[in-house]
Amino acid sequence: MSIIIKPIITEKITKDGELFNRFGFVVNKKANKIQIKNAVEAAYGVTVVNVNTMNYRADRTVKYTKSGLISGKTAAYKKAVVQVQEGETIDFYNNI
Repeated sequence: MSIIIKPIITEKITKDGELFNRFGFVVNKKANKIQIKNAVEAAYGVTVVNVNTMNYRADRTVKYTKSGLISGKTAAYKKAVVQVQEGETIDFYNNI
């Protein structure tokens, strides 16, 4: 089971990374906090202090256009915010 799907790179998460050493990831829906902690430590070589998880539901949208109704749906996902130890960081931009 692949635990980490992709990192989240937004303005808010980037600011949290600089100020509080917190980094966001989209993770597998069935993964728990211990599995997420072990996966991040193995992938990035850092010490994880805290893990917070959030489940996002699928949102349905309906648009009214000239050609009729268009319905759509966004995917449901699980987000994990990981806090690493003071002095350590994760660099998503340099793959060394």
